[in-house]
Amino acid sequence: MATREITYLEAVREAMSQEMRQNEDVFILGEDIGVYGGAFGVTRGMIEEFGPERVRNTPISEAGIAGTAVGAALTGMRPILELQFSDFITIAMDQMVNQAAKTRYMFGGKGKVPMVLRTPAGSGTGAAAQHSQSLEAWMAHIPGLKVVQPSTAYDVKGLLKAAMDDDNPVIFYEHKLLYKTSSDVPEEQYSIELGKADIKREGTDVTVVATAIMVHKALEAAAELEKEGISVEVVDPRTIVPLDTETLINSVKKTGRLIVVHEAVRRGGIGGEIASMIAESEAFDYLDAPIKRLGGKEVPIPYNPNLEKAAIPQVPDILAAVRETVKYK
Repeated sequence: MATREITYLEAVREAMSQEMRQNEDVFILGEDIGVYGGAFGVTRGMIEEFGPERVRNTPISEAGIAGTAVGAALTGMRPILELQFSDFITIAMDQMVNQAAKTRYMFGGKGKVPMVLRTPAGSGTGAAAQHSQSLEAWMAHIPGLKVVQPSTAYDVKGLLKAAMDDDNPVIFYEHKLLYKTSSDVPEEQYSIELGKADIKREGTDVTVVATAIMVHKALEAAAELEKEGISVEVVDPRTIVPLDTETLINSVKKTGRLIVVHEAVRRGGIGGEIASMIAESEAFDYLDAPIKRLGGKEVPIPYNPNLEKAAIPQVPDILAAVRETVKYK
């Protein structure tokens, strides 16, 4: 397929636009997504192509947006709802947790809820405590919801296509700081299967499993550690529900060491789930060092830029964790 370099933001817009051109059941709804183009400009220009019936501005009510999307999905549409900040999913919890996630199971598969909830997540923009959280582990705890965290422009387009094709509700996290990053992305539609991890960098000494923005920090750390003769394998799960346990287990069996790093608060984070999964698998017998978890501090995200940076793992933290881990023989 022909490729060109586009941004993560452009890849999201392109994935939605291509799907809407071929499937009239797909529409977008959310706050200021029309003429304004959304809080981060992702839907800019789409209302001119698809009109206000398919790019629908909504009132400022996340509960109303999510409830509308659930109802539309149940009656045959395939809605994509945009929440301006992932923190606001807390206002839509009943609709997502008690309705969207459970309906297909409760009705024996006779009802389905094919919807995608897209939302910008994470810190790094000075948006402070109520607009900078990473709540993916909370969503991953709910049976019936799929949870996706793309880290590259290539991944976000393919994973969004898969999410739009899925007959289950999908929570689709887009890290704010990734919108301006870019990579080679095919012009044509393509799909990346949900539940398939990607090894972003091959290595032999230690496995670093990283999500979203932390994938890029892990790759930066790996490049620095290579100068010290330490070979780091960086694995991006891409989706945390479903989780590609096979790829993670095989990587740890190869390297004998595991570090998991995510931006979300360390306590109760997906890192603990991955660590316990490895401890309960055949990979446990291959471990040469204790598993390490890196995550956010147990504080709300601060507004002050220095404190904001200190609240989540950074490249020096990954470097220190790897150096300590490889000391074990």
